[in-house]
Amino acid sequence: MQKMRLGMALAPRISSLQRLYAMEKPLTRLPEHADNMSIALISSSFSPLVLLNEDLTIIAASQSFCVAFDVDCSGVQDKKLADLGDGEWNVRQLDSLLRATVAGTAAIDVYEMDLVRPGKDTLRLLINAHTLDYFEAESLRVVVAITDVTSQRLADKVRDDLVREKQLLLHEIQHRIANSLQIIASVLLQSARKVQSTETRDHLRDAHNRVMSIAMLQKHLSSTALEDVALKGYFKDLCASIGASMIGNPQRLALSTDVDDSVVDSDTSVSLGLVVTELVINALKHAFPARIQKGMIKVGYKSDGAAWTLVVADNGVGMPKDPEDRKPGLGTGIVEALASQLGAIVTVTDAAPGTKVSIICS
Repeated sequence: MQKMRLGMALAPRISSLQRLYAMEKPLTRLPEHADNMSIALISSSFSPLVLLNEDLTIIAASQSFCVAFDVDCSGVQDKKLADLGDGEWNVRQLDSLLRATVAGTAAIDVYEMDLVRPGKDTLRLLINAHTLDYFEAESLRVVVAITDVTSQRLADKVRDDLVREKQLLLHEIQHRIANSLQIIASVLLQSARKVQSTETRDHLRDAHNRVMSIAMLQKHLSSTALEDVALKGYFKDLCASIGASMIGNPQRLALSTDVDDSVVDSDTSVSLGLVVTELVINALKHAFPARIQKGMIKVGYKSDGAAWTLVVADNGVGMPKDPEDRKPGLGTGIVEALASQLGAIVTVTDAAPGTKVSIICS
């Protein structure tokens, strides 16, 4: 965008010069006539412009250039650009680029530099330089346009600082939410141990598991970037947390992941994480009764462009035979709602042995 604006600002001036020099008039026009025209256009420019000859001596400078950079316009002609002011324009890289422009080996479209002025504020400048070609010119002319972007860069820095502060604040909030949720989950579990009703105890344990799942998500997100989340590490850590809190004997039940290198935004990662948590918890609760000695739950994720598939499969007892036992519960409703938000569909199949739940977005 900076380059485009600078080019747009300079193009009318250069085009005007080229049109004037290309008019159908006798080619006996003297080079100094062209220089006179160049000087008139440069001097009247509202944008900071400088016209240089091939050894980088100033032929003319616009009044706007002199005002913007505290230069005495009456004394700039026949001076080297590097000698202006207190030597602040004596920048080795700028000099090299201008000499390359004169030699025809380069053209400065956008060169950004700091103008360090003794006793004054440093300015951030954008430099644009091109040669001018016209009839019977015995030497090259280089027109240099300078744009002061100091205020814009300062505004960009303030904005970036605010973004960083916001990210740190969100990180701290997520960390505290995760801690608070874990406390709530502990209270629910203690309550479940105290009640006499089996039904109430089961409800409290379900609530504990769901609060813990959200706490795990918050804990993981608080340690990752807020914009994009790599799912491989995310699902691995999430499943490790679930296993640590819900699998009493890792020799009997195992939880593994097979995830590609997909990266998603933070909102999508939260939804996917909740889906994985619900499905894994459901498998841990229902797929492995006491008679099963060795169980496995696998979480897989593959993407192909915008299409993706999330699979949670187990080798447990499989789907219930009794239709009454197949009625969807709260967890199923949560998964279907989250899948709908992600534009995906849920399919449940018999894995023989076990159950396979696929969330597919095509």
